[in-house]
Amino acid sequence: MMNQSPQTIGYALADSPVAMAAYHYDKFAEWSDSGGEPEKVFTYDEMPNAISLYWLTDTGASSSRSYWEGAQAGGGPFDAVAIPTVPVAVTVFPAGIYRAPLSWAERTFGNLVHWNEVDRGGHFAAWEQPRLPAQEVRAAFASLR
Repeated sequence: MMNQSPQTIGYALADSPVAMAAYHYDKFAEWSDSGGEPEKVFTYDEMPNAISLYWLTDTGASSSRSYWEGAQAGGGPFDAVAIPTVPVAVTVFPAGIYRAPLSWAERTFGNLVHWNEVDRGGHFAAWEQPRLPAQEVRAAFASLR
């Protein structure tokens, strides 16, 4: 929905705190590495806190627009532009929205310095498993020191 018509969901997200909470809870369940039960990785305080950031700043609709804008530009949120020289590191999380294959990364990134497929984490990996992404960043760029 965010990719095709973000304004449609945007009306509900701006109009109702219940709609905002339900929508985000659904995304927490669908996009986290929780088996559909976000309470396994997020606390009962963390989820409302995160939802409140969108509600209090009225950014539910605008946060969805980047998906639509990417689609309008002829691509999508997972289309990549070739990066021939800048060092690139990729960590693939098992419950991520898009799990890039190594063959794609090798074709797209001319200077792929790190590739790893980890055993836990999803779209919210830095929130779900904060130590794991930090370890990945350190491992990825250790050779560039």
